[in-house]
Amino acid sequence: MTSTPQTPDSAPSRSIRVSAAVITDADGRLLLVRKAGTTAFMQPGGKPEAGEDAAQTLIRELAEEIGLRLQPSDLTPLGEFTAPAANEPGFAVVADVFRVDIGDQQPVTDAEIEELRWVDRGAASALEIAPLAAAYFLPEA
Repeated sequence: MTSTPQTPDSAPSRSIRVSAAVITDADGRLLLVRKAGTTAFMQPGGKPEAGEDAAQTLIRELAEEIGLRLQPSDLTPLGEFTAPAANEPGFAVVADVFRVDIGDQQPVTDAEIEELRWVDRGAASALEIAPLAAAYFLPEA
């Protein structure tokens, strides 16, 4: 039996890399979405495709999922955040998170998104919220 030497880039991992958006409305509520077949509400975003950086991933995902047309200048990086994955038990989500200025655009459900809601911490108490959003980004009521 042979084994492949482990380097930092090839070490086994139970994490999922994503890009996620912090989008707030004029009342300071956070936009959360729920994908079809799931129960947890989470920040819009998703996994990168080959060759994409974090910002490119988010711009593509927001166009596909909620119909927003954005430019890199609409994104402000907030950093990398880690939390348990909402829909993949035993995995952690490692998210490159960006504050996103959507101007006067209105998000709509598209692709795999079944529902979207604008929430603050008070409204979130009645919903299942993904750990990433719950731990770091829900605004106070």
